Amino acid sequence: MRTGFLFILLFSLFSCNSTIKEAEEFANPILAGFYPDPSICRVGDDFYLVNSTFSYFPGIPVFHSRDLVNWKLIGHVMDRAEQLDLEGQGVSRGIFAPAIRYNKGVFYVTCTLVDIGGNFVATAENPKGPWSNPVWIPEIDGIDPSMFFDENGKAYILYNSIPPDNKPLYDGHRTLRMYEFDVQNKKVLGEEKIIVNGGVDITKKPVWIEGPHIFQKDGYYYLIAAEGGTAEQHSEVVFRSREVDGPYEPYSNNPILTQRHLDPKRENPVTSTGHADFVQTESGEWWAVFLGCRPYENDYFNTGRETFMVPVTWKDGWPIINFGKDEVQYHYPLPAGASLKTSALKFSGNMKIRDDFQDGELNKNWMFLRTPKTQWYDLKKKPGFLSMQLRPESCSGTGNPSFIGHRQQNLKGEASIAMNFLPADENEKAGLLIFQNENHFYFLCQSLRGSESIIQLFKSSSSTGSMELLAAEIINKDQSDKELFLKIEAKGSIYSFSFGFEPEQWSLLKDSVDAKYLSTKAAGGFVGCIYALYATSLGKPCDTEAYFDWFQYTGNDDIYKRTGAKDDNK
Repeated sequence: MRTGFLFILLFSLFSCNSTIKEAEEFANPILAGFYPDPSICRVGDDFYLVNSTFSYFPGIPVFHSRDLVNWKLIGHVMDRAEQLDLEGQGVSRGIFAPAIRYNKGVFYVTCTLVDIGGNFVATAENPKGPWSNPVWIPEIDGIDPSMFFDENGKAYILYNSIPPDNKPLYDGHRTLRMYEFDVQNKKVLGEEKIIVNGGVDITKKPVWIEGPHIFQKDGYYYLIAAEGGTAEQHSEVVFRSREVDGPYEPYSNNPILTQRHLDPKRENPVTSTGHADFVQTESGEWWAVFLGCRPYENDYFNTGRETFMVPVTWKDGWPIINFGKDEVQYHYPLPAGASLKTSALKFSGNMKIRDDFQDGELNKNWMFLRTPKTQWYDLKKKPGFLSMQLRPESCSGTGNPSFIGHRQQNLKGEASIAMNFLPADENEKAGLLIFQNENHFYFLCQSLRGSESIIQLFKSSSSTGSMELLAAEIINKDQSDKELFLKIEAKGSIYSFSFGFEPEQWSLLKDSVDAKYLSTKAAGGFVGCIYALYATSLGKPCDTEAYFDWFQYTGNDDIYKRTGAKDDNK
């Protein structure tokens, strides 16, 4: 019996004693796959977390948890076309680095909409939404805005900005600046102030100070920020001051978080750590969330920048991230009072996820590539199926194609679909896509070649937007009207592509296809790979539809299967 978005937990592979030990730990990343730039706040017993979404829609997911371990996606800040029109934007443009805060019954999300409107604030009384339309803050010349509500009742907005007088001393020279903020009228007040110039030590030419947050503790204002860029040199640094506008003293042992000094050949590395935010639980524990990457080889990773969480301790008035350990761990003891629970939606560890499209509306976890302008998909036309119109738009362009995506959340795993599709022309193609950006993807699809029905595997061009045929298999006439099953399997540095006409009876179309081509290192940008249900007529109008019966995603990373390690999906 099919049951909508069904999440199946993997059976335990370990002994009872191991299971008891594992139940005391949570798995990193807490949000696996493309969930970068986390920001977090607490309201009573509730925690809320947001991430960047760049040119995917809806924008800015809002997660909720009662214990920092079991997370649920409850909505999005930008879920209406009037709020977020991404037409024409590259995949890694759009929504940059939101920050979430709460004050006197109102939630605030500040963010940058790159290339379109600049910096804005959106508000809601309920974090599930609806959220207001963005209120633009034109005075801010920069990115990564974050609100701070002082204990004295004043509010401030701080952000990354240009060097003093817009005269950089070196490449990557930036400043952190702030305005007082009128929360009633959502406008800046007074004069802009520079609170950090360059970074921890400007004589050492620090680059890309950004992602600032301020919080108060024991009579100090603490300012945390990322430094070093978002690649392997990424880090998190901290300053403190007795006054909100400084002067800010840097910690002598900065950075408080980085992995850049570690052996790149270490086992199961986490790299590029930074862009952190802190939260304190009601029991007094401090935790940091931050982005990190999991390369499968050298600096190659396809899962994008993910959300990790580690404990924070305090020594001599300064925060110590990660209990002073060098390496970010894949498993940590649970926060006080937390326990791992079976959830409707798992975001960490190994997982098995299936959507049978029974609910009448799409699960919140699906993503569109840019903002849909028309209703080109339907869940009611043929009950139990997701129907998608083939349209001229393609994923190689900068419009909104017939594309519904799910993040690749594991280095090893697979995505598969069941599909009913009768193409009428060679340009009509539908199937399963593994997508990094407009010029870096693989497309496993059904189409026509002349009068013959055919399964094809295409590789995108890295520059022209065209596609190269890598493999093809003619569908026998007695199978042409059968339901088609397609599968893409990730194995770290390679993908394999298979098809079938009976459940779990797969025929290999092509193995050992280069996954590095879709890595951030090769493709660039700030996003991760997306498995997508995709249907296109490649520039020509048509009336054809594809019907997707189900989608299934399975993740099987080795780190969660080793003896003594914890698999978060038992």
